[in-house]
Amino acid sequence: MISATLALVLAEGLLIGMVPDLPLRATTVSTSPWIMTQAQPLTAEQALERIFQAEAVEADWFAQSFLEQVPFQQIQPLLTDLKQSLGAFQGIQARDGGYAVMFERGTVPAQIALDDQGRIAQLLIGRPEAPLSLAEATALIQAFPREASLLVLEGDRVLAAVNADQPLAVGSAFKLAVLAALQDAITTGSHQWTDVVVLEAAWRSLPSGLLQDWPPGTALTLETLATLMISLSDNTATDALIHLLGREAVETWSPRNQPFLTTRDFFVLKNPANADYLAQFREGNEAERRSLLSTLTAVPLPPVTIFGDTPLALDVEWFFSARELCELMATVQDLPLMQVNPGLARPQDWQSVAFKGGSEPGVLNLTTGLETADGRRYCVVATWNDATQALDENQLTRFYGDLLLGLTEDAG
Repeated sequence: MISATLALVLAEGLLIGMVPDLPLRATTVSTSPWIMTQAQPLTAEQALERIFQAEAVEADWFAQSFLEQVPFQQIQPLLTDLKQSLGAFQGIQARDGGYAVMFERGTVPAQIALDDQGRIAQLLIGRPEAPLSLAEATALIQAFPREASLLVLEGDRVLAAVNADQPLAVGSAFKLAVLAALQDAITTGSHQWTDVVVLEAAWRSLPSGLLQDWPPGTALTLETLATLMISLSDNTATDALIHLLGREAVETWSPRNQPFLTTRDFFVLKNPANADYLAQFREGNEAERRSLLSTLTAVPLPPVTIFGDTPLALDVEWFFSARELCELMATVQDLPLMQVNPGLARPQDWQSVAFKGGSEPGVLNLTTGLETADGRRYCVVATWNDATQALDENQLTRFYGDLLLGLTEDAG
């Protein structure tokens, strides 16, 4: 596992220093063992190899513009931490317009640019890639604190499962159920993807998304709303679709979550200023809850700033098991809009990738549907809940990304 120090830096890729539009070339002499001359300049690949092979980096390998962004004393500890986590350096390979830095226990994507004096002016180190076997992934998820689940399917065959039938809060992954209900309405002919609807002020929610900032009266097709809901997790687009379809239509795809919450309901009930409404919701039966939700439309949305790092009322959520999410994914993953955001999977490794995730403080979910070139299908779901404190998102995303890499190797 990557250390906490490095995890903070490498979680989604680290731009250590950058000056844009610089050529990948070098023209001056270095004092290091890597000798550059006008006839044989150090290449970008060689410069990258040097920083990982050397016992200690030297300040004159880096452009001043780089060092103004990242103090030199921070560079060596990061590189040392990386090598300690992944083992001995093995080499460099060109990949995807950049490079793959290979270690004993994994690979790190990287990009580098040199200034006109051959010094490093840009260095981008991506998330370490250390493929996990299914057995390793199973053992790791079992060690996650609090509640966690994992399911890996090939078709209907279970490859790995930990608490796969345990309902957990999944955040915005619930939007798969909304999409399934929409697809069902289109299949039955009650709606068409090209139907145009006009945004209503009552549908406005809080971010994530774009539509909360768009004016009421904006015309959008159902396909546009669905694409924004899945690819950008747009909450206003989601609520628009729930209102158009009706709660009951979505509940047929999610019988556990009744009444089915809109994202606006979710935010209003979690607002600490609305503790009385939350108490009524918790204490009420299903009919009383439905009645309460109808009154919440007149309650203003809270400011987004009230939602920090502390979990708030995690019983106000959408609860699905990993198996249920795989069933929903199988229903909708062939829709073109599901291909817009691949999540943590590498699209070049698969014929198609469909993704939806969800998060709030104390809740994380990642759900991916994958298809190989020869038509084999996989579903990978990981969920993690902790009602007492915020989760380390990097821990789950690293785990999940490495699991997908391991699955890629197995499926290849």
